[in-house]
Amino acid sequence: MNVAIVGVSGAVGQEFLRVLDQRNFPIDELVLFGSSRSAGRVYTFRDKQYTVKELKHNDDFKGIDVAFVSAGAGTSKEFEKTITKHGTVMIDNSSAFRMDADVPLVVPEVNPEDALNRPRGVIANPNCTTIQMVVALNAIEKLSHIKRVHVSTYQAASGAGATAMAELVKQYEQLLKGEQPTVEKFAFQLAYNVIPHVDVFQDNGYTKEEMKMYNETRKIMHSDIEVSAMCVRVPVMRAHSESTWIETERPISVEEAREAFAKEEGVVLQDDPANKVYPMPLFVADHDPVYVGRIRKDLSNPNGLTFWTVSDQIKKGAALNAVQIAEYLLKVGNIK
Repeated sequence: MNVAIVGVSGAVGQEFLRVLDQRNFPIDELVLFGSSRSAGRVYTFRDKQYTVKELKHNDDFKGIDVAFVSAGAGTSKEFEKTITKHGTVMIDNSSAFRMDADVPLVVPEVNPEDALNRPRGVIANPNCTTIQMVVALNAIEKLSHIKRVHVSTYQAASGAGATAMAELVKQYEQLLKGEQPTVEKFAFQLAYNVIPHVDVFQDNGYTKEEMKMYNETRKIMHSDIEVSAMCVRVPVMRAHSESTWIETERPISVEEAREAFAKEEGVVLQDDPANKVYPMPLFVADHDPVYVGRIRKDLSNPNGLTFWTVSDQIKKGAALNAVQIAEYLLKVGNIK
Protein backbone atom coordinates (compact mmCIF):
# COMPACT_ATOMS: atom_id res chain seq x y z
CA MET A 1 0.00 0.00 0.00
CA ASN A 2 1.47 3.31 -1.11
CA VAL A 3 0.26 6.21 1.04
CA ALA A 4 0.56 9.98 0.84
CA ILE A 5 -0.18 12.58 3.51
CA VAL A 6 -0.91 16.09 2.28
CA GLY A 7 -0.56 18.79 4.93
CA VAL A 8 1.66 16.66 7.14
CA SER A 9 3.02 19.59 9.17
CA GLY A 10 -0.37 20.58 10.62
CA ALA A 11 -2.03 19.21 13.75
CA VAL A 12 -4.11 16.68 11.79
CA GLY A 13 -1.22 15.80 9.49
CA GLN A 14 0.92 14.91 12.48
CA GLU A 15 -1.97 12.92 13.91
CA PHE A 16 -2.14 10.93 10.66
CA LEU A 17 1.42 9.75 11.26
CA ARG A 18 0.60 8.68 14.82
CA VAL A 19 -2.67 6.95 13.93
CA LEU A 20 -1.22 5.07 10.96
CA ASP A 21 1.56 3.78 13.20
CA GLN A 22 -0.69 2.96 16.18
CA ARG A 23 -3.09 0.97 13.99
CA ASN A 24 -0.28 -0.79 12.13
CA PHE A 25 -1.69 0.37 8.81
CA PRO A 26 0.07 -1.51 5.97
CA ILE A 27 2.43 0.89 4.20
CA ASP A 28 4.98 -0.02 1.55
CA GLU A 29 5.78 3.53 0.52
CA LEU A 30 5.01 6.79 2.33
CA VAL A 31 5.20 10.20 0.66
CA LEU A 32 4.72 13.42 2.62
CA PHE A 33 3.53 16.65 1.02
CA GLY A 34 3.24 20.20 2.29
CA SER A 35 3.35 23.83 1.31
CA SER A 36 6.50 25.62 0.15
CA ARG A 37 7.02 26.61 3.81
CA SER A 38 6.92 22.98 4.96
CA ALA A 39 8.91 21.49 2.09
CA GLY A 40 12.26 20.13 3.25
CA ARG A 41 11.14 19.33 6.79
CA VAL A 42 12.01 15.85 7.95
CA TYR A 43 9.68 13.57 9.93
CA THR A 44 10.36 10.13 11.38
CA PHE A 45 7.86 7.32 10.82
CA ARG A 46 8.54 3.75 11.93
CA ASP A 47 12.23 4.51 12.44
CA LYS A 48 12.67 5.90 8.95
CA GLN A 49 13.08 9.55 7.99
CA TYR A 50 10.93 11.19 5.33
CA THR A 51 11.43 14.61 3.75
CA VAL A 52 8.38 16.71 2.94
CA LYS A 53 7.88 17.43 -0.76
CA GLU A 54 6.21 20.59 -1.97
CA LEU A 55 2.71 19.95 -3.30
CA LYS A 56 2.72 20.82 -7.00
CA HIS A 57 0.71 20.13 -10.14
CA ASN A 58 2.70 17.18 -11.47
CA ASP A 59 2.67 13.36 -11.47
CA ASP A 60 3.90 12.84 -7.89
CA PHE A 61 0.73 10.91 -7.01
CA LYS A 62 1.24 8.29 -9.71
CA GLY A 63 1.40 4.93 -7.92
CA ILE A 64 -0.11 6.29 -4.69
CA ASP A 65 -3.07 4.19 -3.55
CA VAL A 66 -4.48 6.48 -0.84
CA ALA A 67 -3.86 10.14 -0.07
CA PHE A 68 -4.90 11.52 3.31
CA VAL A 69 -5.42 15.23 2.71
CA SER A 70 -5.65 17.88 5.43
CA ALA A 71 -4.45 21.13 3.91
CA GLY A 72 -7.59 23.28 3.88
CA ALA A 73 -10.51 23.56 1.48
CA GLY A 74 -8.75 25.84 -0.99
CA THR A 75 -5.81 23.47 -1.44
CA SER A 76 -8.10 20.45 -1.72
CA LYS A 77 -10.14 22.08 -4.49
CA GLU A 78 -7.05 23.23 -6.36
CA PHE A 79 -5.26 19.87 -6.24
CA GLU A 80 -8.18 17.42 -6.46
CA LYS A 81 -7.50 16.46 -10.08
CA THR A 82 -3.73 16.34 -9.55
CA ILE A 83 -4.19 13.91 -6.66
CA THR A 84 -6.82 11.66 -8.26
CA LYS A 85 -5.89 11.63 -11.96
CA HIS A 86 -3.82 8.43 -11.70
CA GLY A 87 -6.38 6.55 -9.59
CA THR A 88 -5.37 7.64 -6.10
CA VAL A 89 -8.22 7.58 -3.57
CA MET A 90 -8.32 11.03 -1.98
CA ILE A 91 -9.68 11.03 1.58
CA ASP A 92 -10.16 14.70 2.29
CA ASN A 93 -10.45 16.24 5.74
CA SER A 94 -11.55 19.71 4.62
CA SER A 95 -15.03 21.10 4.02
CA ALA A 96 -14.37 21.39 0.25
CA PHE A 97 -16.44 18.46 -1.01
CA ARG A 98 -18.65 17.35 1.89
CA MET A 99 -21.96 18.42 0.41
CA ASP A 100 -21.15 17.59 -3.22
CA ALA A 101 -23.66 15.02 -4.49
CA ASP A 102 -20.94 12.97 -6.21
CA VAL A 103 -18.64 12.79 -3.16
CA PRO A 104 -19.49 10.37 -0.33
CA LEU A 105 -19.37 11.74 3.23
CA VAL A 106 -18.39 8.84 5.44
CA VAL A 107 -18.26 7.79 9.08
CA PRO A 108 -17.28 4.09 9.03
CA GLU A 109 -19.44 3.13 12.02
CA VAL A 110 -22.50 4.63 10.31
CA ASN A 111 -22.32 4.51 6.49
CA PRO A 112 -19.13 2.72 5.35
CA GLU A 113 -20.68 1.43 2.11
CA ASP A 114 -21.05 5.00 0.84
CA ALA A 115 -17.26 5.06 0.39
CA LEU A 116 -17.53 2.49 -2.42
CA ASN A 117 -19.39 4.93 -4.68
CA ARG A 118 -16.91 7.71 -5.41
CA PRO A 119 -17.11 8.80 -9.06
CA ARG A 120 -14.51 11.53 -8.56
CA GLY A 121 -12.14 9.36 -6.55
CA VAL A 122 -12.77 11.56 -3.51
CA ILE A 123 -14.18 10.61 -0.10
CA ALA A 124 -14.96 13.43 2.32
CA ASN A 125 -14.26 13.25 6.03
CA PRO A 126 -17.10 15.02 7.92
CA ASN A 127 -16.69 17.89 10.33
CA CYS A 128 -15.33 16.81 13.72
CA THR A 129 -18.45 17.82 15.66
CA THR A 130 -20.66 15.91 13.22
CA ILE A 131 -18.59 12.71 13.40
CA GLN A 132 -18.77 12.61 17.18
CA MET A 133 -22.51 13.19 17.19
CA VAL A 134 -23.55 10.73 14.47
CA VAL A 135 -21.54 7.86 16.01
CA ALA A 136 -23.68 8.28 19.13
CA LEU A 137 -26.92 8.99 17.26
CA ASN A 138 -26.51 5.83 15.20
CA ALA A 139 -26.94 3.67 18.30
CA ILE A 140 -30.34 5.23 19.03
CA GLU A 141 -31.44 5.39 15.39
CA LYS A 142 -31.32 1.57 15.37
CA LEU A 143 -33.96 1.57 18.13
CA SER A 144 -36.26 4.30 16.83
CA HIS A 145 -35.99 6.95 14.13
CA ILE A 146 -34.62 10.23 15.49
CA LYS A 147 -36.83 13.11 14.40
CA ARG A 148 -34.84 16.03 15.76
CA VAL A 149 -31.71 16.96 17.67
CA HIS A 150 -30.70 19.97 19.72
CA VAL A 151 -26.98 20.05 20.44
CA SER A 152 -24.59 22.44 22.15
CA THR A 153 -20.91 21.87 21.49
CA TYR A 154 -17.98 22.73 23.73
CA GLN A 155 -15.09 22.80 21.29
CA ALA A 156 -11.42 22.62 22.21
CA ALA A 157 -8.84 25.11 20.98
CA SER A 158 -7.12 22.42 18.91
CA GLY A 159 -10.14 22.37 16.62
CA ALA A 160 -8.73 25.60 15.20
CA GLY A 161 -5.29 24.05 14.62
CA ALA A 162 -1.85 23.84 16.19
CA THR A 163 -1.36 27.61 16.25
CA ALA A 164 -4.62 27.99 18.17
CA MET A 165 -3.39 25.57 20.82
CA ALA A 166 -0.18 27.56 21.14
CA GLU A 167 -2.15 30.80 21.40
CA LEU A 168 -4.25 29.48 24.28
CA VAL A 169 -1.11 28.48 26.21
CA LYS A 170 0.46 31.85 25.45
CA GLN A 171 -2.65 33.72 26.62
CA TYR A 172 -2.52 32.05 30.04
CA GLU A 173 1.19 32.82 30.33
CA GLN A 174 0.65 36.47 29.37
CA LEU A 175 -2.30 36.94 31.72
CA LEU A 176 -0.37 35.44 34.65
CA LYS A 177 2.36 38.00 33.97
CA GLY A 178 -0.20 40.81 33.85
CA GLU A 179 0.34 41.30 30.11
CA GLN A 180 -2.26 41.89 27.42
CA PRO A 181 -3.03 38.51 25.80
CA THR A 182 -2.34 37.84 22.14
CA VAL A 183 -5.61 37.39 20.19
CA GLU A 184 -5.19 36.22 16.60
CA LYS A 185 -6.85 32.83 16.07
CA PHE A 186 -10.09 33.53 17.94
CA ALA A 187 -12.61 36.39 17.94
CA PHE A 188 -11.72 37.14 21.58
CA GLN A 189 -9.41 35.99 24.33
CA LEU A 190 -10.16 32.29 24.93
CA ALA A 191 -8.28 31.89 28.21
CA TYR A 192 -10.74 32.12 31.14
CA ASN A 193 -13.53 32.57 28.61
CA VAL A 194 -16.00 30.79 26.31
CA ILE A 195 -16.84 32.11 22.85
CA PRO A 196 -20.23 31.29 21.24
CA HIS A 197 -18.74 31.70 17.79
CA VAL A 198 -17.10 28.90 15.78
CA ASP A 199 -16.58 29.64 12.06
CA VAL A 200 -18.36 32.48 10.23
CA PHE A 201 -21.95 33.61 10.70
CA GLN A 202 -24.52 32.89 7.99
CA ASP A 203 -27.54 34.95 6.93
CA ASN A 204 -29.84 32.82 9.11
CA GLY A 205 -27.93 33.69 12.30
CA TYR A 206 -26.26 30.30 12.58
CA THR A 207 -22.54 29.84 12.05
CA LYS A 208 -21.11 27.75 9.24
CA GLU A 209 -20.04 25.18 11.85
CA GLU A 210 -23.61 24.90 13.14
CA MET A 211 -25.00 24.47 9.64
CA LYS A 212 -22.42 21.75 8.93
CA MET A 213 -23.95 19.73 11.76
CA TYR A 214 -27.41 20.09 10.19
CA ASN A 215 -26.48 19.30 6.59
CA GLU A 216 -23.78 16.70 7.14
CA THR A 217 -25.84 14.65 9.61
CA ARG A 218 -28.68 14.32 7.12
CA LYS A 219 -26.31 13.23 4.36
CA ILE A 220 -24.39 10.68 6.47
CA MET A 221 -27.48 9.14 8.07
CA HIS A 222 -29.59 9.31 4.88
CA SER A 223 -32.26 10.82 7.07
CA ASP A 224 -34.77 13.66 7.34
CA ILE A 225 -33.44 14.33 10.85
CA GLU A 226 -33.59 17.98 11.95
CA VAL A 227 -30.55 19.34 13.79
CA SER A 228 -30.27 22.66 15.61
CA ALA A 229 -26.78 23.38 16.94
CA MET A 230 -25.03 25.98 19.08
CA CYS A 231 -21.25 25.74 18.74
CA VAL A 232 -19.06 27.21 21.47
CA ARG A 233 -15.27 27.44 21.77
CA VAL A 234 -13.99 26.62 25.27
CA PRO A 235 -10.51 26.89 26.85
CA VAL A 236 -9.80 23.17 26.61
CA MET A 237 -6.73 22.01 24.73
CA ARG A 238 -8.01 18.83 23.11
CA ALA A 239 -11.30 16.85 22.79
CA HIS A 240 -14.74 18.28 22.03
CA SER A 241 -17.78 17.80 24.26
CA GLU A 242 -21.43 17.87 23.17
CA SER A 243 -24.65 18.15 25.13
CA THR A 244 -27.26 16.43 23.00
CA TRP A 245 -31.06 16.27 23.20
CA ILE A 246 -32.98 14.01 20.82
CA GLU A 247 -36.62 13.30 20.04
CA THR A 248 -37.42 9.83 18.74
CA GLU A 249 -40.57 8.43 17.12
CA ARG A 250 -41.22 6.20 20.14
CA PRO A 251 -40.11 6.62 23.74
CA ILE A 252 -36.68 5.16 24.50
CA SER A 253 -35.94 4.25 28.10
CA VAL A 254 -32.64 5.11 29.74
CA GLU A 255 -31.95 1.40 30.11
CA GLU A 256 -32.53 0.81 26.38
CA ALA A 257 -30.27 3.71 25.51
CA ARG A 258 -27.49 2.53 27.80
CA GLU A 259 -27.63 -0.95 26.31
CA ALA A 260 -27.55 0.45 22.78
CA PHE A 261 -24.59 2.71 23.49
CA ALA A 262 -22.72 -0.08 25.30
CA LYS A 263 -22.79 -2.38 22.27
CA GLU A 264 -22.35 0.28 19.56
CA GLU A 265 -19.11 0.16 17.58
CA GLY A 266 -16.86 3.10 18.37
CA VAL A 267 -18.73 4.08 21.55
CA VAL A 268 -17.66 3.67 25.18
CA LEU A 269 -20.35 4.01 27.85
CA GLN A 270 -19.31 6.03 30.92
CA ASP A 271 -22.56 6.58 32.76
CA ASP A 272 -22.44 6.24 36.54
CA PRO A 273 -22.90 9.82 37.75
CA ALA A 274 -23.51 8.76 41.36
CA ASN A 275 -19.87 7.67 41.41
CA LYS A 276 -18.67 10.62 39.32
CA VAL A 277 -18.27 8.50 36.20
CA TYR A 278 -18.95 10.57 33.07
CA PRO A 279 -16.86 11.60 30.06
CA MET A 280 -14.52 14.58 30.27
CA PRO A 281 -11.88 15.96 27.89
CA LEU A 282 -9.27 15.64 30.64
CA PHE A 283 -9.41 11.86 30.35
CA VAL A 284 -10.59 11.37 26.75
CA ALA A 285 -7.87 13.28 24.88
CA ASP A 286 -5.73 10.99 22.71
CA HIS A 287 -8.27 8.14 22.85
CA ASP A 288 -10.12 6.68 19.86
CA PRO A 289 -13.80 6.20 20.85
CA VAL A 290 -16.74 8.49 21.40
CA TYR A 291 -17.53 8.44 25.12
CA VAL A 292 -21.17 8.74 26.21
CA GLY A 293 -22.64 9.49 29.63
CA ARG A 294 -25.21 11.52 31.62
CA ILE A 295 -28.02 9.62 29.84
CA ARG A 296 -31.47 10.63 31.05
CA LYS A 297 -35.07 11.09 29.98
CA ASP A 298 -36.10 14.56 28.94
CA LEU A 299 -38.48 15.97 31.55
CA SER A 300 -40.46 17.97 28.99
CA ASN A 301 -41.03 15.36 26.27
CA PRO A 302 -41.91 11.65 26.67
CA ASN A 303 -40.06 10.88 23.43
CA GLY A 304 -37.04 12.93 24.46
CA LEU A 305 -33.65 11.68 25.61
CA THR A 306 -30.56 13.65 26.53
CA PHE A 307 -26.91 12.66 26.90
CA TRP A 308 -23.34 13.97 26.93
CA THR A 309 -20.53 12.92 24.59
CA VAL A 310 -16.80 13.62 24.52
CA SER A 311 -14.34 12.65 21.80
CA ASP A 312 -10.86 13.63 20.68
CA GLN A 313 -11.64 15.68 17.59
CA ILE A 314 -8.11 15.39 16.17
CA LYS A 315 -8.31 11.60 16.35
CA LYS A 316 -11.88 10.40 15.76
CA GLY A 317 -12.92 13.82 14.52
CA ALA A 318 -10.25 13.88 11.82
CA ALA A 319 -7.26 11.55 11.34
CA LEU A 320 -8.67 8.37 12.84
CA ASN A 321 -11.94 8.57 10.91
CA ALA A 322 -10.03 9.00 7.64
CA VAL A 323 -7.75 6.04 8.38
CA GLN A 324 -10.77 3.92 9.33
CA ILE A 325 -12.27 4.71 5.91
CA ALA A 326 -9.11 3.40 4.24
CA GLU A 327 -9.15 0.34 6.50
CA TYR A 328 -12.71 -0.40 5.41
CA LEU A 329 -11.76 -0.11 1.72
CA LEU A 330 -8.91 -2.54 2.34
CA LYS A 331 -11.12 -4.94 4.28
CA VAL A 332 -13.69 -5.23 1.47
CA GLY A 333 -11.01 -5.47 -1.22
CA ASN A 334 -11.87 -2.12 -2.79
CA ILE A 335 -8.22 -1.04 -2.66
CA LYS A 336 -5.16 -3.25 -2.36
